[in-house]
Amino acid sequence: MAKVTGTALVTGGNRGLGLEVCRQLGRLGMRVLLSARDIAAGAEATAALRSEGLEVTFEPLDVTSQESIDKLADRLERQGLRLASLVNNAAIALQGFDASVAERTVAANFLGPLHVTERLLPLMEEHGRIVMVSSGAGELEGLSPAIRQRVDPPPSKEELVALMHEFVDDVRGGGYAAKGWPGSAYRVSKLGLNALTRLLAAELKPRHLLVNAVCPGWVRTRMGGEGASRSVEEGADTLVWAATLPPEGPSGGFFRERRAIPW
Repeated sequence: MAKVTGTALVTGGNRGLGLEVCRQLGRLGMRVLLSARDIAAGAEATAALRSEGLEVTFEPLDVTSQESIDKLADRLERQGLRLASLVNNAAIALQGFDASVAERTVAANFLGPLHVTERLLPLMEEHGRIVMVSSGAGELEGLSPAIRQRVDPPPSKEELVALMHEFVDDVRGGGYAAKGWPGSAYRVSKLGLNALTRLLAAELKPRHLLVNAVCPGWVRTRMGGEGASRSVEEGADTLVWAATLPPEGPSGGFFRERRAIPW
């Protein structure tokens, strides 16, 4: 692939897919801002990439903390930085299923990308790329009609946020199944993220920003496990592709292996 210029910010970049995305973007010639909640792990990952000759800087970021997001944005603004790419990779997959798991999962996997993207939008270059790291778990197929009609087509952003909070409340109250919700907080968070991708793509079209969701597949990471079918290099490929699309590239799509897949 030809060299790519500009600055890319990757959330959850200290390990797994995020780290490999940072590496591949750096090898393409981009300046990479590797962000992570764990400061020690983020600094170690950054040092490793810099030892490979890549231009990588560590930026502390907890996507579940508005204060942390604001501090990051303020730092970048003071430096006069503009972002060519934003890869919303940070996410969690917790064991079990209860109100606490639902709330924490929605906070990290849906509200995190929403708040990070909204706060960094003023720093995005024209024709910038925003990538949401999603999952096949977020596909609409197999979803109950009651829930599907509430996310497809997506409602307003405010209604979507309220819907995600409603899911958490329904889990807390024990009535989630009767309302048609899946018994997986991870799946619901990715359903919300996919709907958000479609909303943002339409909203940001006048600014010529490209917003897409990517399913990296089942990848051998700490989250995916050692038995997963894909390497981190393979999983990162389509994420890097989406983060380096040309100005005439697609927007508002869901991709796997660089090919569009149904929502």
